[in-house]
Amino acid sequence: RSLPIPGVDLPRVLLALDFLRDVNQGKRVDIGDRVVVIGGGNVAMDVARTARRLGAKDVTAVCLESAEEMPAHPWEIEEAVEEGIKIMNSWGPTEIANKDGDVTGVKFQKCNAVFDAEGRFSPTFDEGVTTTVDGDTVIIAIGQATDLSVLPENTGVKTTRGGWLIADPLTLATDEEGIFAGGDGVTGPKSAVEAIKHGHEAAISIDRYLNKSDLKEGREKEKEEPAPLPEGKHERKPRLGTKYIDLEKRQSSFDEIVAALTEEEAIKEAERCLDCGLCSECLQCVAVCQAKAIDHEMKEEEVELQVGSVVLAPGFEPFEARIKSEYGYGRMPNVLTSLDFERVLSASGPFQGQVLRPSDGQHSVKVAWIQCVGSRDTACEHDYCSSVCCMYATKEAIIAREHESTIQPTIFYNDIRAFGKGFERYYESAKNKFGIRYIKGIPSGVKELQQSKNLLIEYTGGDGSKVQEEFDMVVLSIGLQPSASTKELAEKLGIERDRFGFCRTDELAPNVTSHDGIYVAGAFDAPMDIPESVMSASSAACLASREITEARGTMVTEKEYPEEKDISAEEPRVGVFVCRCGSNIARVVDVPSVAEYASTLPHVVHAEENLYTCSTDTQNKIINAIKEKGLNRVVVASCSPRTHEPLFQDTIREGCLNKYLFEMANIRDQCSWVHATHMPEATDKAKDLVRMAVARVATLEPLFEHPAEVKRWGLVIGGGLSGMTAALEMTGQGYETILVEREKELGGNLRRIHYTADGADPQELLASIIKRIEKEPKLTVYKGAEVKRVSGYLGNYTTEIVTESSEVVSVEHGVVILATGGAEYKPTEYLY
Repeated sequence: RSLPIPGVDLPRVLLALDFLRDVNQGKRVDIGDRVVVIGGGNVAMDVARTARRLGAKDVTAVCLESAEEMPAHPWEIEEAVEEGIKIMNSWGPTEIANKDGDVTGVKFQKCNAVFDAEGRFSPTFDEGVTTTVDGDTVIIAIGQATDLSVLPENTGVKTTRGGWLIADPLTLATDEEGIFAGGDGVTGPKSAVEAIKHGHEAAISIDRYLNKSDLKEGREKEKEEPAPLPEGKHERKPRLGTKYIDLEKRQSSFDEIVAALTEEEAIKEAERCLDCGLCSECLQCVAVCQAKAIDHEMKEEEVELQVGSVVLAPGFEPFEARIKSEYGYGRMPNVLTSLDFERVLSASGPFQGQVLRPSDGQHSVKVAWIQCVGSRDTACEHDYCSSVCCMYATKEAIIAREHESTIQPTIFYNDIRAFGKGFERYYESAKNKFGIRYIKGIPSGVKELQQSKNLLIEYTGGDGSKVQEEFDMVVLSIGLQPSASTKELAEKLGIERDRFGFCRTDELAPNVTSHDGIYVAGAFDAPMDIPESVMSASSAACLASREITEARGTMVTEKEYPEEKDISAEEPRVGVFVCRCGSNIARVVDVPSVAEYASTLPHVVHAEENLYTCSTDTQNKIINAIKEKGLNRVVVASCSPRTHEPLFQDTIREGCLNKYLFEMANIRDQCSWVHATHMPEATDKAKDLVRMAVARVATLEPLFEHPAEVKRWGLVIGGGLSGMTAALEMTGQGYETILVEREKELGGNLRRIHYTADGADPQELLASIIKRIEKEPKLTVYKGAEVKRVSGYLGNYTTEIVTESSEVVSVEHGVVILATGGAEYKPTEYLY
């Protein structure tokens, strides 16, 4: 609402919501030194306090109401006064004064009463008592009104005296048939929740009206009974007082003005609540859960399952970085853990993949990683290496550099443990290709500079001198530890744990627990990275399924698809879906222009952009587009077909199309990732890739898969520890297996190993495995033999084996496992 007084059209007369929106969007709003706010509600207080924060020296809020009648919350008024806002009660504006078109102030007359005897808004004034408030800017904050411009002149829709639409409170029907009204236009300014509720009710009424059903049937409101108070006595405790940040900081920034509770204060405040254990039953969680996994009627029940084996994979929990208080995590906003930083880098994270500082949202330049936080530390009883931190810190530093080339990463370390396949090469490329700086030594602490919120680290330089260096952000490479809940789990299952809380296993049988039939996988066995976790899980699954071989396949249900659509007589109708991948693609490639370009290509009848094309809701959009637009071919321009092509093929199959009528354009790997500094060129290339994908998909015809028999035999080439184990496990799964070893004895390199670091006996292991092989009826072993020739195709191979006696044996099998092992490096030259 504006005001019907002279001067409201002057340049520096603003409306409250426009002013707040512009400030919130970061636009520069010139308000001068003196601001007059007209209004006494919460928005008026918000406007006045915002003007104060923008630098106005004199802010006056003037309203019709007396101090007792002001509609603003008492605490809003109190906080405004504390921040230097002057409030004038019982004055009504008559004119906005100006000189040569510039606002000079507002003229007011005394308001004797705001409401009449019946409580209706009907202000009266004393025209003989006037005043003027000087100002450079006037901001009007007197409320909102219904926009009635959408209604025809001769409408039957009625309004209240205040201008609000009149509608039936149950059905939201107005006095004119077929027109319904809801939300703020009916109730006046209310919350979004109430507006949404009206939207739902209006939709139900419109549906019933169109179907000529009773609008009111079954919609009578039941009287809600309050939940019963919990039994037992509850001590009445006073609330904790509100703690504000310093007044000077409140007046000069838009920071949250109420200080957060400490953990102890939060617990103390929570203990005041009645322990009723009831939710408000608004059921909004049910409405938004796409998996339909929430059932408020569900009761706790015990389920007894008959199983033949158990795999424990409860994972790990990250080390609590607050324990290492010298690094300031939890106190200093720009100190993050490695998992926090993963979210920073994520396209779906808080900064959409930009490396910004949490304290002020500024782009970080100098970022430091501190290694071994919660690892190799006797002080916190974590004197083991978590094995993953060196490489994930290196990975995070590289990705940060890829996201923003100006970032200067520094990693402080004890020693680099890059022991995995390709890890050393990755570490070397981090130093030489990406310019990541590695400094040997762990800083003893982190200090925060109060003004800039930068972080100061002191460390020993290469020449032994002390060096102090400022960083924008510090990332703590936290270690892995067992979850606290695994203690109770281990006790229930009767399995042993080691002194650190990990599952106790034998060094040469890492998946086998102390309880028969129970196996462990992943980081509950020991700290490990993703590739090792995958291998551990595969091993545990193999061991667990070996004991229930006879039940294999008895509970499998085949997924059912709708009947395929016959497109043989149709012209190509291509749908193109271009993915933003959060900002993974969109920060480099102009995705909207790629989608618009795709819509101009031959045979394309539908093109759109999506935030995440691989998400469930977007897949449903693809299925709906196939049906509604008559698409008979689909192109997705997103990331790698190596990972996502099967997903999208399955999606279009659910849309009744043959899964081979699909093509992908990899505009992430081949555009945004490799051309991050050449945005226009990356966009042009993305358009080229989409054009090629559309041209190709238009020529595709349906392909059909037919089942083929698989030879249920396995061939293992190599008789070392890995090959022998693979052969035994394959027979344990019930399959006939052939083991081929070139040497005349089984064992490979294991025959030459007699000790391990933890004291296990490799020779005892070798003897036990050979003994099992000799007794296994499903296993055929060829020693002193070599593979001569392999032919065939997936699931149906024929291999010729030359035996020790030079006889050629031909065997048929469905799978091959190569376990040919390795040999120690033997340099041809020695340098002295």
